Amino acid sequence: MHKIFVFGLSESVLPSQILQQLTLCRHIFATPRMQTLLNGHSGHLHNISPLQKAVDTMHTLLPSSNIAVLASGDPLFFGIGKRLLNEFGQQRLFFSPALSSIQRAAALFRVPWDDATILSLHGRNCSHIPGRILQQDKSFLFTDKTHSPDRISRQIKDYLQHIEEHDRLAAIRVSVAENIGTEDERIYKGSLTETAEQRFSPLNVMLVENIRPSNIAYRLGLSEEDIQHSRGLITKNEIRAATLHHLRLPETGVFWDIGAGSGSISIESARLNPNLTLYAIEHRPEEILNIKENVRRYGCYNIIPVHGLAPESLAPLPAPDRVFVGGSKGRLAEIIAAAASLLPEDGRIVVNGLTPETINKAPGLLRQHGLAVTTATIGVSRCDEFGEETQYNPITITTGHKECART
Repeated sequence: MHKIFVFGLSESVLPSQILQQLTLCRHIFATPRMQTLLNGHSGHLHNISPLQKAVDTMHTLLPSSNIAVLASGDPLFFGIGKRLLNEFGQQRLFFSPALSSIQRAAALFRVPWDDATILSLHGRNCSHIPGRILQQDKSFLFTDKTHSPDRISRQIKDYLQHIEEHDRLAAIRVSVAENIGTEDERIYKGSLTETAEQRFSPLNVMLVENIRPSNIAYRLGLSEEDIQHSRGLITKNEIRAATLHHLRLPETGVFWDIGAGSGSISIESARLNPNLTLYAIEHRPEEILNIKENVRRYGCYNIIPVHGLAPESLAPLPAPDRVFVGGSKGRLAEIIAAAASLLPEDGRIVVNGLTPETINKAPGLLRQHGLAVTTATIGVSRCDEFGEETQYNPITITTGHKECART
C-alpha cells in the first residue's frame, strides 16, 4: 500500500534525513517557496495550492506511487494534517513534524506558551475577534492577509474605545514574529496603538498579552445588585434564569439581545458562553452606559453594545442564531419579521412579555414566520428573613423555534 509522507519544515534548508526519504516518493506537493529547496530532485513537483485541486491529484496518484507533502512547522498543529487525515485516513499517512511556528515565536519572544490560547484566523470568518482575545491573558494568533496584526490591533483598539476601557487599551502589549527562520526574520513589539499603524509580512505569528479583570468563579447566578442598572429596571434573577433556559444558547454563533436595558441577559449569556458573540441593542443612552460598565466589570468582551432602535439597527449585524426581545417600543411585528427571516435551522427567538399586548401578539407573530411556539408564564415571589413576602408581576416567556427540516 502506497503512503503519503508529510514532512514539516522549520528551516530554509531540507534536513538530510528528509532528503533521503524523498527518494521513496515519485510526487512531491509543496508551496513554490518550498519547491526551491528541491533543486536536483528527480520527483515530479506539484503545487499544494489550491488545496482541493492538490487533494484530487493525490487521490489519482496514490494507487500507483508514494507521495510527499512539504508543510511548515507541525502539519498536525493547525496545519494540513487534519485535512489529509480526513481525506486519506490514518493508515495511508506518515507524519514527521518540525517545531511549530508558535514554538519558535515563543522562543523568540522569550515567553512560555503552555498557558496561552492559540487562535488560527487563516481563511476564517470571525465576527468579533476582540471578544476572543480580550478574554484571555495570552493569545497566540496565526494571521492572514485579511486578519493581519495591524488590522487585529485596530479592531481591539476600536472596541476598547467603544466600551470606554482606556486603561486596558494602554496596558495591552503586542509582539509579532515575521518570516521566522529566514534572512528576513524580524521581531516587533509595541502597544495596540503603535501596532495598528505598522505593516507586516504575511508570514507572521502574533502574540497579544493582556491582563484580564479578576472575575467571580461562578458563571450563572449574578444578582440584580451585581449588575449596574437604573431605576430598578432589570430582569429579575428568576426570570433571567428561565429566559436563558428557553434560549438554549449554542457554544458559538451570534446572539441579538434587543431592548437589552442594562444588559443583564447579555452579561449572563456571555459568561456562560465565552465564544458566543452578543449584540446588546438599546436606544436609551443611560442604559448603554450601564451595558458598557457591566462589560468592563465582568470582562464580557464578547458583547458589543449597539446604541439604536430595532429593527433599523439590526441591518448591519451578522445573522443571529438566537434572539431575545426584552423590549420592542411597539414594533414587535417588525422586529420578529427581521429576525425570523435570518434565523437558521434550530434557531430561537424568545420574547418576554409583561403587557397584555406583547403577551397576546407574540405567539401569532412567531407562527406567521413558520416557528413552532411555546409559552410559559412565571410568577416570582420572595420572602425576606422576617417572612415578609414580595410578589412581582408575572412574565410570559414566548419561544419561537425554527425546527430542522425533516429528511
